[in-house]
Amino acid sequence: MWGGASPSGFDCSGLVMYVYAQLGISLPHYTVSQWNATIAISSSQLEPGDLVFFDGLGHVGIYIGGGQFIHAPYTGTVVQVSDLGAYGGSFVGARRVP
Repeated sequence: MWGGASPSGFDCSGLVMYVYAQLGISLPHYTVSQWNATIAISSSQLEPGDLVFFDGLGHVGIYIGGGQFIHAPYTGTVVQVSDLGAYGGSFVGARRVP
């Protein structure tokens, strides 16, 4: 659901915003804004909770470790766990929430 930011329906940045809000951390609801609000890290520094961005900043997910991330991939599907390698060609970068 594009623009979705609640358990009734998430878009990718809405899922990130919602999860971090549960931890008392405020993030904006737009992938480019989330990119700008976080700190660049190399993919070798990834830790669970870091953000991973894809598709020219058109998609974001939360790294959960073991080469996997959680995300809301597209309208009409549920939140999923995917392998970073499956999205490797469109990987833009990793960021850490300050």
